[in-house]
Amino acid sequence: MRRELFHMERDVLEVGDEVSIIEGQLPFSYYYTIVPALAMSRNYQNADRIRSRNGKVVSKDRNGSTYEIYVEFEE
Repeated sequence: MRRELFHMERDVLEVGDEVSIIEGQLPFSYYYTIVPALAMSRNYQNADRIRSRNGKVVSKDRNGSTYEIYVEFEE
């Protein structure tokens, strides 16, 4: 299992929700978005890319005006 951090501005996901992600590409890195545009990840180098496209929200914390959620993926 692999756990990754996503940042969410609106309180739309709950612990236990199943989510799908899409991969975006920058010139030298990749980023991930929980569809439909609910939360975003940090940038990843090629060797650290997330291979799975489906995951489950395992924790959610409020951080000021945003939320930090951890999504668990099977790799």
